[in-house]
Amino acid sequence: MPKIFDPYRILRAPISTEKAIRMINEENKLAFYIDRRANKKEIKKAVEEALDAKVEKVWTIITIDGRKKAYVKLTPEYRASDIAAKLGVIG
Repeated sequence: MPKIFDPYRILRAPISTEKAIRMINEENKLAFYIDRRANKKEIKKAVEEALDAKVEKVWTIITIDGRKKAYVKLTPEYRASDIAAKLGVIG
């Protein structure tokens, strides 16, 4: 039986720190805590499916406390601020 792709298994939670808000407004990037086992291709697919936006590039980092973060740059035709507002990251 084939595995069903679930983007919400990969995307744990959006990040709403000062740095993340600056990235949303200035660089058209979103930040998420993600499943530690997810690779960049899976993260890209999850964001595109869950948020209905095109992803240009994905950066990942594992924090000191062991959580994995992904910074996702959207293509210019999508605005990170609009998507962040839908997610409740910015008001």
